[in-house]
Amino acid sequence: MNNKLYGNLIFELSHEGRRGYSLPVNEFGNHCLPKELTRETDANLPQCDEMTVVRHYTNHSANNFGVDNGFYPLGSCTMKYNPSINEEMANLPAFSCLHPMQPEETVAGAKELERRLIHSLCELTGMADFTLKPFAGAHGELTGLMIIRSYHESRNDNARTKVIVPDSAHGTNPASAAVCGLDVIEVRSKEDGTVDVDDLRNIVEKSGDEIAAMMMTNPNTLGLFEYNIPEIADLIHACGGLMYYDGANLNPMLGVARPGDMGFDVMHVNLHKTFSTPHGGGGPGAGPVGVRKGLESFFPVVGAFDGNYAVLMRAYAYILTLGKEQVSNVGPLATLNANYIKESLRDRYKLPIDKTCMHEFVFDGLCDKSTGVTTMDVAKRLLDYGYHAPTIYFPLLFHESMMIEPTENESKETMDSFIRVMNTIADEASTNPELVKGAPHNTPIGRVDDVLAAKQPVLTYKQLKDGEN
Repeated sequence: MNNKLYGNLIFELSHEGRRGYSLPVNEFGNHCLPKELTRETDANLPQCDEMTVVRHYTNHSANNFGVDNGFYPLGSCTMKYNPSINEEMANLPAFSCLHPMQPEETVAGAKELERRLIHSLCELTGMADFTLKPFAGAHGELTGLMIIRSYHESRNDNARTKVIVPDSAHGTNPASAAVCGLDVIEVRSKEDGTVDVDDLRNIVEKSGDEIAAMMMTNPNTLGLFEYNIPEIADLIHACGGLMYYDGANLNPMLGVARPGDMGFDVMHVNLHKTFSTPHGGGGPGAGPVGVRKGLESFFPVVGAFDGNYAVLMRAYAYILTLGKEQVSNVGPLATLNANYIKESLRDRYKLPIDKTCMHEFVFDGLCDKSTGVTTMDVAKRLLDYGYHAPTIYFPLLFHESMMIEPTENESKETMDSFIRVMNTIADEASTNPELVKGAPHNTPIGRVDDVLAAKQPVLTYKQLKDGEN
């Protein structure tokens, strides 16, 4: 590829008077637009021929990374397996051409799909009912906490304004609680990465009458199963609080264990993660909220129509594709793949918690810290080898966190290739650390100053005139 031609902005390929279109002769006369709708000066648009435009954007599109062209080591969080059949179903005209303002009697098929999806989600999670309105996981969290708050208020138990959140939680947990007007109490993790039940017991003894709920992810953000869930649920229920399940890590539980059976009262499901919708770049998403029997009356009655319907369709298509026969294979295969990569790299990358993980695990940078090569450097160097980097510097429990999640559908050959590259980077860090610290070297744009880009972003393009720098 000619990077000089295709690595530039389309404005930089512009030449005065060059164009790639022609318009038919105007046969309708001149009709002036109102002055308030017209521009004072012409728009500064690039002037390029057709082939330059087509080649420019086609080659730029090849720089997009997704599961269709490579391994993404943070699978279910953003780019889980997304079968093409799901996209075909979501694009069926009978569904994609619906208008949200249509009379309800004209959308019977769409409503039936929703009912069937709710039934499937109830079967998979152990909940009594779901609302499909929330548009994302964080939106679902807020909805779930509002349900919990409404439940307590309905019982005149207005003192319950505190939510217990583990120190390993996703950042949205305390944020959602704060937006809901609730105070957050942090509970510590033990050295093995799970919730410290003794610390939780102290919190309950001190603030039990004020506790509205405890939010938990299981497995947690370290990829570890919270084996004390029954005791934790008993503690919270005994003091009058409810258990909230953050469904971000539902993947390894799918078809094997159900949050409702563990004692959770309210939960959300990230359909775009567990049930396959392309989610890179922050969307689209859906975060249906489920509740145990007795809490259905606290569902929201107002919402933006019926949520993100195309995501709902993809999720239902995925569930039907798996069926009862295969859905129980998702969790074990995701767990197997994650442990295979973890055990294969543990001699080169620091494993802070030496336990069997679920669908994901966390390294704390390289074992050899003497080279000064950081997790950021490793992530940047992965780009040179054609791999998207995993999530880095989260969770915050470790200084050089690197979270890796292969998902259930990746082949052994794909994982072996990724393992070889990770070992190669570890070798480079020992023998030529500056090579890794300067990465990436083979991408259209090299390493950027992340701090400068965040503090002084350049959001518009200014075309320089001849002679300007």
